[in-house]
This record gives sequence, structure tokens and C-alpha cells, in this order.
Amino acid sequence: MIHPAAGTSPERSTLSRTVAVALGERSYDILIGPGLLDAAGETIAARLAGARVAVVTDETVAGLHLERLRIALMSAGIDHSEIVLPAGETTKAFSHLERVVDGLLAAKFERTDAVVALGGGVIGDLAGFASAILKRGMRLVQVPTTLLAQVDSSVGGKTGINTPRGKNLVGAFHQPALVLADTALLDTLPPRQFAAGYAEVVKYGLIDRPDFFAWLDENREAVFAGGAARTDAISVSCEAKAAVVAADERETGARALLNLGHTFGHALEAAVRYDPARLVHGEGVAIGMALAHRFSARLGLCPAADAERAAAHLAAAGLPTKISEIPGPALDAETLMTAIAQDKKVRRGHLTFILTRGIGQAFVANDVDPAVVESFLDEELAR
Repeated sequence: MIHPAAGTSPERSTLSRTVAVALGERSYDILIGPGLLDAAGETIAARLAGARVAVVTDETVAGLHLERLRIALMSAGIDHSEIVLPAGETTKAFSHLERVVDGLLAAKFERTDAVVALGGGVIGDLAGFASAILKRGMRLVQVPTTLLAQVDSSVGGKTGINTPRGKNLVGAFHQPALVLADTALLDTLPPRQFAAGYAEVVKYGLIDRPDFFAWLDENREAVFAGGAARTDAISVSCEAKAAVVAADERETGARALLNLGHTFGHALEAAVRYDPARLVHGEGVAIGMALAHRFSARLGLCPAADAERAAAHLAAAGLPTKISEIPGPALDAETLMTAIAQDKKVRRGHLTFILTRGIGQAFVANDVDPAVVESFLDEELAR
């Protein structure tokens, strides 16, 4: 297992990695390193021989990276078409899903062809869902262009769209055939977007890898700067997720731990109606993880010092850790509780949260009292 120890010199690490996701006949590789986009054509041709390709992307990513992918596919002799969607979380909707599915049908793609999702988590989730439902399952290649997508959403097979009632409530499990995580693409990210993705990196340390969290404490600035430290962080994150997915592909048990911070975070996103000017996903997760630690401390489960340490690390990375840091109109506990009640982990009306006993000691807490949650949120809203 790739696991850099605290104080590891970034220069000692190589810049290219392969992480395997072991799922029997549905196993696949995550290739990590610079230059993978320019080699995407030959890589896809070698692994998905004879497949036609439909590239799904958004307008922002298309302006930055689509031409390079187009050249790579053409040089490998791969017949392809392109579907370019608007950028932003609101694209994860039925209307855009219909547009993608109709485009694939109009171009007469077959089950053995492939959808290539070129973009961040929104495109990966939407294009992945389209490939899952079209003709009962086309092949999928994830080419994540954001840090969040490289360490989280492109790996594990969760696909889906949002509805006005909540995030990712319509979707399917559909594993990709290949993930190409070109680390050089992250150099084009705005600082806010990179920081948002970093929240998902920190998550793996907070779940069950306290030594990784300690390494991030020492190497956060190097990860943001790029180079080998960034590759290390992405590789460890992918290995952590791959191990959980291999053990619990459909989230019937331990995989729920990957939702640390997400119950609160998704509720916050729904409450601001997925307005990226107010909150993007990684920021919601950052606040959610800080809330999960403070809630755990309030319940006497987690030392207050660990809750403070987790929040301090996230804040040092430029991430919000309090609900009051979300710009715009103030939120209220009733709205947040309504969104929490729609969470996918709710079982027969009982709330499930990922709580913690300290840094790297997350656990699944079933049947959490809604009244206690609402009281905690009232306190947090006053911070």
C-alpha cells in the first residue's frame, strides 16, 4: 500500500502510479500521473479494443482540454463524438441526462462502445449514469479533471443526478472500465476548486488513517504546490477508496464511512439550491466533517481537541468549517433537517450519521435522535 510517512520528502516519490480496484470480472485500474490525457487514445484503444467513444464534457473543461483529447483519440484511430453540457452542479438534472442519452442513441452507440466522462464530479456522475442506463449498460472511462473527482467521485461506480428534493437521489452503481487521473490537469484549477477537492483527501485521513492525516498536516503546502507530494496524496486517497469499494461495493456496510461529513454537507448544498457562488461540494463536505467532529464531541464520543484539530487543518487549507461562513441568506435548522431526512442512509425514518471517536476513528451511528441533531444545528447556526 502506498502510504507516505510524515516527513517523507516529495522528491523521493515517482510521478506515475497505478491503483487497482479489485472487483472480480469488473476490476479496473486507476492510472495516476501527468500526461495521461495526451496518451488517452492509445490507452483506450489498448484496453477497449474496437470501441467507439462518446466524450461527455462541460463548456469550461471543453475550452481547456477537449482539443487535446480529440487529437489523442484521432491519432489512435478511435471514432468518436462529443456532447458538451453547461458547467455547474445544476447540470446534474433530468433534462441534461435526457440530452446525453438522446445524443448517444442518435449516434447509434452500442453496448460495447464507451462513454468517456471528461470533467469533474458533475460530468462523471451524469455521464456515468447515462452509460449505466443506456442499453442496460455501456462501458465507461472516467477522465477526472478536478482533484475532487480524481480522489473520490471517479472511483467506485457511484453515478447519478440531483433532484430538488436532494443530492444524488436518482442513480445507479456502474463501475468504470478505466480511470485516467492526469495530475497535470489540476494545474488549471482555480484555487477555490482545488481546495474543495482537498477536503475529500483529508476525509481519508479522518476516517481511518490518522498517520495519513498527520502526513497531510506536515505536507499540505507541498500537496497544493504540486509535484510528487500531490501524486502521493492522490494515490493514497485512491487506494483508500479502492480498498473500501472492493470490500463493500454497494454500500451495505463499511463503505458508508466514505460519507463522513456528507450528510451535513449534502443538506447544506440542497439548502442553498446548489448555488456554486455560495457553496461547492467540497466546501459542503469540509463544513460537514467539521460538524461531524463537533457533533461527536457534543455527544461525548470525540475529544474536543480532535474536533478542533480537524477544523483547524481544513481552515488552513482555505476551507469553510462553519455554517455561518456560507455567504448569502442565513440558513435555518428546519430546512437542514428536511434535507437530512432525504439522505440515502436513512433507514425506515431513522437517521444514520458517520460520527467519530477522534482523528481516524470514524464509525457508522444508526438511529441518531433527530431532536438532538436539530438542537446541535441550532447551536451551530448561532456560531
